Amino acid sequence: MNDTNKEPLFEIIEGCVRGDSKCQEIIYQKFYGKMLGVCMRYSKDREEARDILQDGFVKVFINIKKYGGKGSFEGWIRKVIVNTALDFLRKSKQLIQYANSDYVERNAEEIKEEENNDYINISTEEIMKAVQQLPTAYRTVFNMFVVDGFTHKEIAEQLGINDGTSKSNLSKAKMHLKKILIKKMISPI
Repeated sequence: MNDTNKEPLFEIIEGCVRGDSKCQEIIYQKFYGKMLGVCMRYSKDREEARDILQDGFVKVFINIKKYGGKGSFEGWIRKVIVNTALDFLRKSKQLIQYANSDYVERNAEEIKEEENNDYINISTEEIMKAVQQLPTAYRTVFNMFVVDGFTHKEIAEQLGINDGTSKSNLSKAKMHLKKILIKKMISPI
């Protein structure tokens, strides 16, 4: 983003800090689509994603004065939205440890074989639907690791699980996704 584009955004952010509802509406409209996509990755359906998004934007506007201008504003919003999604999952008790920490060690060879398989051409929409079919714990770890770039240590701290469980849930998420997508390729409906 060059300086000419940064200045108006900075002014809009400052308006939000002052509580200007027009500036809040501009921010909401500008980031709604991308942040709904983030919420969709963590939720089981669009309705739940919209609920998370609403809560997330409330937090964005309450805490916007904490954005110090360092780094991307979109990145800051994304972090708030992801944390809101994780809070939602924790509060609704959807995060359950599905696997024990020994899983990865016992199945290391199977995991390596799966990672070496050929890739197939699948649309983003089909992948999103497949991710939403994953059990909540698998979906959450998958999104945090693969999409949002958290380490297993960070995931474990955020979710209150150990590193091995995070690795195991990621591995199982990949296996489930592969099964879902292969089934889709075999019998597209």
